[in-house]
Amino acid sequence: MKAFMDKDFLLSTPTARTLFHGYAEKTPVLDYHCHINPREIAEDRQFENITQVWLGGDHYKWRFMRSCGVDERFITGDASDKEKFFKWAEVIGKAIGNPLHHWSHLELQRYFGYTGALNKNTAEEVWNLCNAKLAEPSMSVRNLIKQSNVTLICTTDDPIDSLEWHQAIAADDTFDVQVLPAWRPDKAMNIEKPDYADYVKKLSAASGTDIGSFADLKKALTNRMEFFASRKCSVSDHGLEFVMFAPAADEEVEAIFTKRLSGENLSREEELKFKTAFMVFMGRECNRLNWVMQLHYGCKRDNNKKMYAKLGPDTGYDCINNHTPSAQLADFLNALAETDELPKTIIYSLNPADNEYIGTILGCFQDSSAVAKIQQGSAWWFNDNKIGMKNQMLSLANLGNLSGFVGMLTDSRSFLSYTRHEYFRRIMCDLIGEMVENGEFPEDMDILSEIVTDISYNNAVRYFGFDLEQNKVLH
Repeated sequence: MKAFMDKDFLLSTPTARTLFHGYAEKTPVLDYHCHINPREIAEDRQFENITQVWLGGDHYKWRFMRSCGVDERFITGDASDKEKFFKWAEVIGKAIGNPLHHWSHLELQRYFGYTGALNKNTAEEVWNLCNAKLAEPSMSVRNLIKQSNVTLICTTDDPIDSLEWHQAIAADDTFDVQVLPAWRPDKAMNIEKPDYADYVKKLSAASGTDIGSFADLKKALTNRMEFFASRKCSVSDHGLEFVMFAPAADEEVEAIFTKRLSGENLSREEELKFKTAFMVFMGRECNRLNWVMQLHYGCKRDNNKKMYAKLGPDTGYDCINNHTPSAQLADFLNALAETDELPKTIIYSLNPADNEYIGTILGCFQDSSAVAKIQQGSAWWFNDNKIGMKNQMLSLANLGNLSGFVGMLTDSRSFLSYTRHEYFRRIMCDLIGEMVENGEFPEDMDILSEIVTDISYNNAVRYFGFDLEQNKVLH
């Protein structure tokens, strides 16, 4: 029997172990999409206890605790941090087969040196160990990032954001990890939201543009994109219900926008026409600025209306949406390609059933301007587990260019989540190792080491064009 999560965790073959320990394990981390707060980096936050860094804002863990029948008081309620941790320890101890069990123990091993198993019997020991460790200067936010071998982080930022914390970090010579903004204009796109007009006023103030038309909105967004670019932003991200394509004449889009600003509600058809025009404009602007455009879709959000009213968004009440039409995604990309305005694009669907259709669409829009210009993003959210990651990479290998894949991201609000890159790399090395040992690919370590280090790090450096040194493979 294998030991619990030892150094060869998830590495089932000699080739997998060679690839991971010889190459993937040694590469830095480039986190090109996450949801951490840049203010906490700027201020170099020190956490008081493990609950603050581990359970605060982590809706992955909250969902699981609810599934185990834990009262909301111990999840998002007024229970003490210690009580919340003990409830988490109790349920994680029985989380067999759930990636949360793997992630949590990787974090305990890497950051706290704890190699045992967290459960109700070890809760007190782990609580005391972690809190004593967190009190050390080495466990401040910046030091957590540094010890994780992170070279660059892209946060997720609204167009109206001042980016003051990014500026503060950039001006601090004592911290050499780049923390860059990423453009997330969802609030400017979501015209159906009740507070849309209020948001437009905020955007108007931030951009110095009176917004009374869709043309004005585009002008304001361009103004803010230029500002973001001046702060070294080169990445956009868009959270979509699905990638729609319902083209309309400029005059019709203007009429729809004016109608909504006047306080009238829109039909579903009008909403989709506006969002199509919005996203085509975003794609063209990304291309003009040489930004990478990321499309995250396939989520049905805030399903429990009672709990949404109580806790708000991003609290664990979202699910996979199976309405993800492939034809509209292809038509959207084509609308940009027809005028040579299709930027580098990463496509993430939350529905794993979409892997194959995405893989076939990628091949329709590749060209010599970049390796794997149109990417399928890594297994995301509900799919960033052993099966989900493996299936995504197998599909990409079958239908596209796995060796050109830009690899993993944390997509997290926690400063301990960089171990997800390790988790991904172990699964990736195991998959490739299995192909080699099955005689499906030659045992050529020069080529294999290049593939592994490229997927782990180098591909992302090249694809995004970040000012970073590429990782040197150790032979």
